[in-house]
Amino acid sequence: MIITLSVLLLVNALWNALVWPRFYARISKDPRARDSSGRATTFLRVHAVLIGVSLLLAAVSLVVAIIALVSA
Repeated sequence: MIITLSVLLLVNALWNALVWPRFYARISKDPRARDSSGRATTFLRVHAVLIGVSLLLAAVSLVVAIIALVSA
């Protein structure tokens, strides 16, 4: 059971590491991301925070999966 859950955490971490950076690239190019002065809008800041939290959770998932696999 521990190995199954560890693999699930690994898949979660890899999925998030692959998907979110590409999503950020698309968000940053969106016309709503910058105002007429070139400053970041709330749209960009909110998405950047969400992506950052998701990547942090991916890193935590990776660490927990590795610890669980090593101790199993």
